[in-house]
Amino acid sequence: MWHDLLHDPSLYILLLRFDEDLHAEALARGCPYCGAPLHAAHYPRKPRGGPAELPDGYDRRLSACCSRDGCRRRTTPPSVRFLGRRVYLAAMLVLVSAMQQGPSRVRLAKLRELFGVSRWTVCRWRRWWLEFFGQTRFWQEHRGRLREQPARETLPLSLLDAFIDTERRERLIALLRFLSPLSVPGS
Repeated sequence: MWHDLLHDPSLYILLLRFDEDLHAEALARGCPYCGAPLHAAHYPRKPRGGPAELPDGYDRRLSACCSRDGCRRRTTPPSVRFLGRRVYLAAMLVLVSAMQQGPSRVRLAKLRELFGVSRWTVCRWRRWWLEFFGQTRFWQEHRGRLREQPARETLPLSLLDAFIDTERRERLIALLRFLSPLSVPGS
């Protein structure tokens, strides 16, 4: 089942490596405002969800700032681990929302038992998928990249199904990579 992935430490190690690669690419490009080199300027996060022991560094959002006096602007590359400012990890937000698929007390109780996520949080996530996700600039610009259009009423499960890799883990990773632009402001 999907929930097994959320307890798999190797998934979180892999997602951290993807974020490290995205950060290295941002450093190599330099400051998007003035072109000067960037310096690492990570900031702390308190991620919820995931296994009891996350890899070292998982509690930091990888970021950078410009090295040039007068600019010093922050550049935060996309992330597959975090979805914007939400405190729960992106994998948790996607999979728990997908497993919820409808307001069933039994489902909500099971999700709370498995992951410690409150009923209100799951309902808020579900509302975001159903009412707000489709309105994001990101979705308006990127939905055409998918072979099949996901059914709005079953998001994010239908979005997971739009990725055709046979392995559930690979489909989740593909979806998190697809959604990574949502992890930075302006998407």
